[in-house]
Amino acid sequence: MIAVDTNILARFYCDDPADPQAKRQRPVARRVMVESPSVFVPMTVVLEFEWVMRGFYGLPPAEFGRAVEHLLGMSHVTVERWEAVRDALALHLQGLDFADALHWACSADCERMVTFDDRGFARRARRLMLTPEVTLAG
Repeated sequence: MIAVDTNILARFYCDDPADPQAKRQRPVARRVMVESPSVFVPMTVVLEFEWVMRGFYGLPPAEFGRAVEHLLGMSHVTVERWEAVRDALALHLQGLDFADALHWACSADCERMVTFDDRGFARRARRLMLTPEVTLAG
């Protein structure tokens, strides 16, 4: 089994024809992702991949969602804590920040999730009726 870094996923899923380096790397990323017998994707790589798609490429959540759904559907790919990633993706597509959604999904067995200043996270979690609830500390 090989593990991949965020840049492999970015080159595999994001076409950047204006970037000569991307043009050279995309076929290699495709070979790694398609031809490797077994691929491991750390959960932190998925988290960073969302940031790259949103922050660098300016892609909407739906594009990230399609990429992750495809990734989760590849039979030879193991995504760390795939159930949490899947649950976080569903929440993200309902308007929750992906990082917050992943933090929450990984904490689903807890009594509650506490934050200091992320009122938006707490408000959106309440609107989505998430259990455990997200509350403000203090």
